[in-house]
Amino acid sequence: MRINSPAIAPNFEVNDIHGQRLCLSDLRGKRVMLSFFRDAACPFCNLRVYELSNEHAALNANGLEVVTFFRSSDTEVQRFVAWRPRPFRLVADPQMAVYGPYGIERSMLGMLGAMLRRLPRLMQGLRLGHSRLPAGDPLLMPADFLIDERGFIRRAYYGQDLGDHLPMTEVHAFAARH
Repeated sequence: MRINSPAIAPNFEVNDIHGQRLCLSDLRGKRVMLSFFRDAACPFCNLRVYELSNEHAALNANGLEVVTFFRSSDTEVQRFVAWRPRPFRLVADPQMAVYGPYGIERSMLGMLGAMLRRLPRLMQGLRLGHSRLPAGDPLLMPADFLIDERGFIRRAYYGQDLGDHLPMTEVHAFAARH
């Protein structure tokens, strides 16, 4: 079930891919972006992670913490980042323990729509991310959440297809708020 903003962000306690504990409540006082992806080898996911990596310095300079989730094992996510380490926290969640409380969705139409409408983006993701096809659950849709310093979701964005994410202009605008 989708989360409508504003709403209190569901808390979670997980370990990132490096074994470091990560608890959302520990990030209170900071603005946070949570991004949910389907698989570490997904070309659409890889392209978005590449974009987040390129924008990370500016986002972090404005105090935004970025946390990404993958429905992949620690080993798969570590293999994905081995050739290019990422500047933000990555969490492997193959059991989808955090996906459920955030209402991450599955959609056959979203999967087909991405293949039809976003072919250039798919090819770019394959090239940049050392991806393979198929990757993970092909029906799992991406989602992005912007959480304020008090732990409230201020923007919940559920992708309509595999390549649909919250526009970076909105992420930068949220990060720049003081």
